[in-house]
Amino acid sequence: MATTVALAAGVVSAPAAYAADDPVNVVVDGDDVHADNVNGLTYKGLGLLSCNSTSNLLMDYKAEHPGRYWQLIKVLFGGRHPLINHVKIEMGTDTNTSTGADPATMRTADELADVSRSPGFQLAADAKTVDPALKVSVLRWAMPQWVQQEWNKGTGEDEMYRWYKETILDAYEKYGYMVDYVDPDNNETRTPDISFIKWFKNAVVDDTDFANPRYGIPAGRQKKAAEAYHGLRIIASDENNTLNIGPSMLTDEQLFGIVDAVGYHYTTEDRREGAADSPTYQPYTKLATGRNKYDADKEVWYSEGTASFGYTDYRVGNTEGPNGASTGIGGVQSALDLANRLVKSYANSKRTHYIFQPAIGSFYEGAQYSHKELVSARDPWSGYLHYDAALYVMQQFTQFATTGWENDTNTAGIWRTVPEASYSGVSGTENVDGSNGAPSYMTLADPGKKDFSTVVVNDSDRTRTYRIKAEHMRLGSDPAMEAWETRAADAGQAYDANFKHLVDRIRPDADGYYTYTVAPRSITTLTTLDKSHDRETGQRLPASGDRTVLDTDAAGKRHDTRDGVLYADDFGYREEGRVTVGTRNGSRKESRSYLASRGNQPRYMVDQTGAWEVGKDASGDNVLYQYMDQSMKDTGAWNPNTPSTTVGDFRWENYRATVDVSFPDPAGGLAVLGVRQQKGMGIGDAAYSLRIGPNGVWTFYEYGTALATGTVAPAGAYRLAVEAKGAKVTALVDGRAVHTYDDPTPETEGRVKLGTDFHRTAFDNLKIEKLSGYTPYAGAQIDNMDGSVVYDGAWSRKAALGDAMDWYRSTSTSTRPGSSVTVPFSGTGIDVIGGNDGSAVFDVYVDGRLIAEDAKTAATDKRLATYALRGLRSAGLPPHGEIRPHVREDRARRVQRPLRPGARQRGHDTDPERPEGDRQPGAGRLHGRLVGAVRHRALGRPGRVDRAEGPRHDRGRADRAQAGGGVRATGEP
Repeated sequence: MATTVALAAGVVSAPAAYAADDPVNVVVDGDDVHADNVNGLTYKGLGLLSCNSTSNLLMDYKAEHPGRYWQLIKVLFGGRHPLINHVKIEMGTDTNTSTGADPATMRTADELADVSRSPGFQLAADAKTVDPALKVSVLRWAMPQWVQQEWNKGTGEDEMYRWYKETILDAYEKYGYMVDYVDPDNNETRTPDISFIKWFKNAVVDDTDFANPRYGIPAGRQKKAAEAYHGLRIIASDENNTLNIGPSMLTDEQLFGIVDAVGYHYTTEDRREGAADSPTYQPYTKLATGRNKYDADKEVWYSEGTASFGYTDYRVGNTEGPNGASTGIGGVQSALDLANRLVKSYANSKRTHYIFQPAIGSFYEGAQYSHKELVSARDPWSGYLHYDAALYVMQQFTQFATTGWENDTNTAGIWRTVPEASYSGVSGTENVDGSNGAPSYMTLADPGKKDFSTVVVNDSDRTRTYRIKAEHMRLGSDPAMEAWETRAADAGQAYDANFKHLVDRIRPDADGYYTYTVAPRSITTLTTLDKSHDRETGQRLPASGDRTVLDTDAAGKRHDTRDGVLYADDFGYREEGRVTVGTRNGSRKESRSYLASRGNQPRYMVDQTGAWEVGKDASGDNVLYQYMDQSMKDTGAWNPNTPSTTVGDFRWENYRATVDVSFPDPAGGLAVLGVRQQKGMGIGDAAYSLRIGPNGVWTFYEYGTALATGTVAPAGAYRLAVEAKGAKVTALVDGRAVHTYDDPTPETEGRVKLGTDFHRTAFDNLKIEKLSGYTPYAGAQIDNMDGSVVYDGAWSRKAALGDAMDWYRSTSTSTRPGSSVTVPFSGTGIDVIGGNDGSAVFDVYVDGRLIAEDAKTAATDKRLATYALRGLRSAGLPPHGEIRPHVREDRARRVQRPLRPGARQRGHDTDPERPEGDRQPGAGRLHGRLVGAVRHRALGRPGRVDRAEGPRHDRGRADRAQAGGGVRATGEP
């Protein structure tokens, strides 16, 4: 018996109960290819959202590694079948609306708009150089204080409109493109502001003012600008958890005529309330299909959703399948989950466009919502870019159809989705679980009926057979079908051996059916297109490159491990060259000066809150200002906090950070310098910080707790320094130590943070220096799911539904005595990192030799070091080996709370004659493996490593082990 899914009028209903071995029959009927539906059923493909600091470091990639940046642009936006064809920009307000702050384009009513501050606008401009048809949309979450004040009075429509208009026209003037879509409403509203949406659209249509010198549009271009501006389309209303705009459009003819597209977030489902003819029953399906009282179709978007979580490279090592098997590239929050989300959101609510938040993660790890992107771009100094395998999975949709927006004459050839040949029976509405093996497929067809592609997702552990029949299509004389597949590698294969590859060529049988059996944990595109010799389809993603530590010369520009500087920034940027920017709607690239190209945004800094920008001081020199004062104070942010920004490498360990601070605001001020920041979004998330105001009162903090305070002479400027070496941290003001703290459980690594209160404050001459005799940074980090890590005994390696503060959102756990984990590393020491309660005790072996017995761990938060091993060379160890924490069965017992470690490698100073201050004298470099097992609690999962050496796999034993951190070992700088 076969399961046949035949769906009429675009309405989805579940099929009759099916058996696991039932083939799925799909009929692709040319009569169901609705070429006359130009909005609702055209497959628009994929977009990305740039917002709340997620793109902050991209402009640094462009400046420091332009080749890698422009390669990224081509990978995501280029080619005949672009993966991404829409950049959605959430207009910044210098406030934290999620992971950080995007700069406000207008901080005051008098300031001229400057979109070059916001990386999303420039990203769109650059993307248009490879795809001029790329769509751009804008919306808001919070609003600048000058708008907020009037809006709160109920009279702020004009201010809101002016902010939008001047921002949009500045993008037009600087980059030559007009924004395509505008959402006038508040992001993730629960009650759409229908009256303002109408007011805004009418204001756009009636606006005749394009000559105002504030807009900077030359007289000869004003008419063209007006025509483009009047063509702005309305998208509404980006709801989350509510589905109200759809029913409103079906009952309000004026609203229906004004709104061009509807979008909502984080659910695959339509609304299903009331009778079938009710506006609250499948309103979005009715809008998309045009089966409504207006007989017109509208675009329906999944206007914000996540990408896959973690690195697919690592999550293939999970044990979440039956009997501890891997789920491969599948499982909840995986690449296949994402594919099922696209299918199900179309099948159940007719969404034909999915927008990632974010597609590119270009902010420092450790902020809220880390590790949920297609591309990781967090190390602009190295050029390292991680392209996740989920990109191949997404290409299974976009490279086998012509995606995008149909033109006014309906001749662009955009493929239509076919509701009657699309279905999803997988479970879940946001994180989608396909382990039930239910059918899940979506069909796209050429509007001329000459070709079609059916994308099939099987995120289960059993095969599923599909039988596809084409009727009333014009497939030509050779109706052959190709099967293109993406799945995890088989044993002994290269990691990417089965990514987006041609696996079969099929012809219909005597009954006209193409039959294909889809492999477990895979996605397959069954297409009548001939792609077998298409170069673009066979193109592999670029290699990631080396993730080198930030260690520069004294100018902060070039990699240099030989001097005493880790990083420096005087904010003058004389060392920086000109930057290429896309202009004229993508038809041209122009060279612009470094600071002008980026709206005076400082290098390598990711803002959590505040208006951080380079400007001139009273003497005409460049300094870094935090401009958000009492008049601009953060009042509407989702994550309200005092201003702070972060710079540097999470692997930095022992260093002195120095910065000059001054207080130009006569109303007051506060300057903060913090060190060893690993996670969080506030100034209190630096492990140690020194704070001072113009009155000379200083305070030393450990995280958010004040440990000491004192006074120096009041002054308008100071030089602050915080020196962290091992467990000793010293705070200095104007070169004099004001406090020294010996931390019994130190945070050993992290970035530098700057902070202020809500007063204009200046910073200059930032310098991070190495300390003689101390290791400056960890050389590498190993993830617990890394293929070089070896587990012995019973371990649960979990990747689904992981915490963002666990490295790559994965953990490994063991509850059986005798289990162990072996970790390769290269360095003079190793840190086990992760959140723990301090109860774990384990034995540590290096190269089979017991190095530490009954080793205690520290109570630590996630991403912090719970155990550190030093002095390896002085122990007489060979140059190659292994290290293993190990629990003895005679001491093993279960503990409720888990231990979550990982590890970082430690290296030694570049001068071999100098002993390291944080290790035993004479200690040197070790290439080896850490093997361990917990005696009284768990060992954890290791984090991630850039390289690994050591030939042996000695084994230890563990009682209970879990980790959400990593293993960091210091190697030679």
